[in-house]
Amino acid sequence: MVNTQLPFASLAALASINATAVTDPGLINATCKAIADAISPESAVHYFGPQYDKQMYHWAPSSAEQAMCAFEPTTTHDIVVALRIIGENMCPFAIKGGGHTMNPGFSSTNGVQIGMSRFSDIQYSPELQIVTVGAGLIWDEVYAALEPHEVNVLGGRIPGIGVAGFTLGGGYSWLTNQHGLTIDTVQTYELVLPNGAIVNVTESSYPDLFFALKGGFNNFGVVTKFTFKTFSQGQVWGGMIVYGGHVVDQVTTATASFSAQSTDPKAQIITLYTYISGLGPMIIQSLFYDGPNPPPGIFDQFLAIPHFMQDIGTRSFLSLVKSMPSDPTANLRGIFHTISVTGYSEEFLRAIADEAIVQGEAFSPSSGVMFSYAVSPFLPTIFSHNTSPSAYPGSRDRGVFPLNLYIGWVSPSADELMHNATRTSAEKLYNHAIALGQTISGAPLYNNYAIFDTALESIYGDNLQRLKLIKQEVDPSNVMGLTGGFKF
Repeated sequence: MVNTQLPFASLAALASINATAVTDPGLINATCKAIADAISPESAVHYFGPQYDKQMYHWAPSSAEQAMCAFEPTTTHDIVVALRIIGENMCPFAIKGGGHTMNPGFSSTNGVQIGMSRFSDIQYSPELQIVTVGAGLIWDEVYAALEPHEVNVLGGRIPGIGVAGFTLGGGYSWLTNQHGLTIDTVQTYELVLPNGAIVNVTESSYPDLFFALKGGFNNFGVVTKFTFKTFSQGQVWGGMIVYGGHVVDQVTTATASFSAQSTDPKAQIITLYTYISGLGPMIIQSLFYDGPNPPPGIFDQFLAIPHFMQDIGTRSFLSLVKSMPSDPTANLRGIFHTISVTGYSEEFLRAIADEAIVQGEAFSPSSGVMFSYAVSPFLPTIFSHNTSPSAYPGSRDRGVFPLNLYIGWVSPSADELMHNATRTSAEKLYNHAIALGQTISGAPLYNNYAIFDTALESIYGDNLQRLKLIKQEVDPSNVMGLTGGFKF
């Protein structure tokens, strides 16, 4: 029997969104002023102007709110000062790294916006084969700094993704087949605890916090730095191909073949089934090989299909990431959602391709602009690289792959309509995968893609109770509960 109830539909989780609308503006203003008076001259509080606008900016404007003030810290000590004042006043706040979250209120607020942009140091140690990275950076900047050293880290696959949110949520990389998730490569977190203590969290120093920060987002304090393991990196091969809707079946066959047959951990793809209002269906195909030339046969089917545009070749890793699609959908309102699957058969891929068209035709008249379904087949061993427990995924008993659903639209009045459309589409594809025999009941959902009202059990599974206990221990006054996000 088909399971018609998604495991992640929980409207009660709406309470996790930053509920700043009921907060006294006078209290927020007083908190802003107290922070401005107490911090060092190196840091700043902005009420308007270019620096204020920079901290408010989010990739999707539907994810942004207008804060009373933007606090731009330069030192970890100033974060300690601000967090103490925020906690004493019980004032709503938010923490923003790159600003790429799609969920409203997860890194924005109408209270105090903490913008981490000045935490931008990158310190590479060739002797230890690690790099320490500030929480205000985007992955493009990290790749650029490491490129002269011919090393790399596990980060975002498209340009513009922030280090902090990506890492604290888990992190699927072009190198995930070889080395696991980004959280599997973190060595140390520099963390400001809600009580003001500054700690370096490692597996040996704070094992519970180390576990919790590997997928637990902003529940335990403010992370200011990450130390990652580095890996040798030479030139790579790949890039992007754009296909018209008339060859969807051919691309679907090639994607199914790659998903079923490829065992090379250096090879990855993203097949993006897309419907654009006014243009109709198309496919944006990303290919990647961790080497200057892929072995014959891996990508031949994709390369033989007629296309509109192709940018494929041997290049640096940074060049490949920058070639990936991102900017065309910036500044649209938008939302992500996800289901986790164990594979991509041709029949299931056809259902995904059809769903992109169904959604596009149904909701383009309601200000919808772009409807996309990102298919990322990984090897089933991706969760086996970790040697210690992590908050996400809730279970590592099987490798599952997150299917990313995205809708971009224009009008704020369409927000609820588009959110519901994304939920309905995810449920439809979940049920289809179940009907095709996929064993995905209880499979952990990827928190960086999950819509804001996703039940925490669907992300963290049996880990949730342990996470709640850790949260209570390090933050008994629930200071971090004053931020948005998935809250324990």
